[in-house]
Formats: sequence, C-alpha cells, structure tokens
Amino acid sequence: MAFGVKREELNAWKAAVSRGETAFLTHYWYDPRFPRFRTVTKVGNADLKRLEAWCAANGLNPRYIHNRPPFPHFDLIGDRQLAVLRRERLYDHIDRFRLRPESDDNE
Repeated sequence: MAFGVKREELNAWKAAVSRGETAFLTHYWYDPRFPRFRTVTKVGNADLKRLEAWCAANGLNPRYIHNRPPFPHFDLIGDRQLAVLRRERLYDHIDRFRLRPESDDNE
C-alpha cells in the first residue's frame, strides 16, 4: 500500500511515465517481506528499453523491473534508494520522507 503521496503527484508521475520519461515517485510503504523499510521510490518509464538502460547505468539489474503496463517501474528501497535520489538530486524526496543511511537508523 502507498501512503503520503498526493493524487496530483501520482497523476504527474503517471503522465511522465506515459510520455517515455524516467520519473520518480517516493511514498511511504509497508511490505512484510521488508519490515525494516518504510519508503519506496518507484522509477518508472513506459519505454522499457529506456528503463532497462537507466537500471544498467545505475548498477541495477533490469530483471527486477515490474513490467506492469502502462506503468513499468523499478522499486528502490534502503541505501540504494537514498544513493539514487542523491545522484538524481531529488533532495525534496529525501527531506520529505526523512531518508537517511541505514547505519543512522539506530541513533
């Protein structure tokens, strides 16, 4: 389930993905398979070749793309999520969801 994202943000992400742009959507999330993580960033692009190339350029295995038309995406969690958001200069995502390295979680 997704929490903490406004309908306008979701619609903007869907529109960008549909146009073949690589778009980022971060939201609160819970999955019992990953109980340590409370957020996910969905990196989407309807152009699968572009999304695969983005994954490869970021050291991510394109095999893990969720190929769910019309919004294929790759889920980022944990330290990888934070590293990519920093590299993409999406500091608003980092600040809004109070993301920090996992090593800081016990402080």
